[in-house]
Amino acid sequence: MSNGRKQKSSIILRVVIFAVGVYMIVTLCGLWGQLIDSQNRYKQLQQQRDSLNADIDNLVAVLDGSKNEIIEKAARQRLGYVYAGEQVYIDNSGN
Repeated sequence: MSNGRKQKSSIILRVVIFAVGVYMIVTLCGLWGQLIDSQNRYKQLQQQRDSLNADIDNLVAVLDGSKNEIIEKAARQRLGYVYAGEQVYIDNSGN
């Protein structure tokens, strides 16, 4: 009887160990899939960041290059400033 009982507990122990092993493998596969998805999302976000940084650099370059032009245009149109020796003609014909 003792031998039969050991055999039953041995079979139960093997089934439990097998079930735990299968559970661990399934869980590991699920986590592996999440890891791959997260890595892909990370790469996409890095590419998006690089693209946005390039856009920002381009906008800064445009602003730096045209800053004087913007200031000059505002001074001429809003404040009526002109360069020394420059002649301004005003059209009063109404056309």
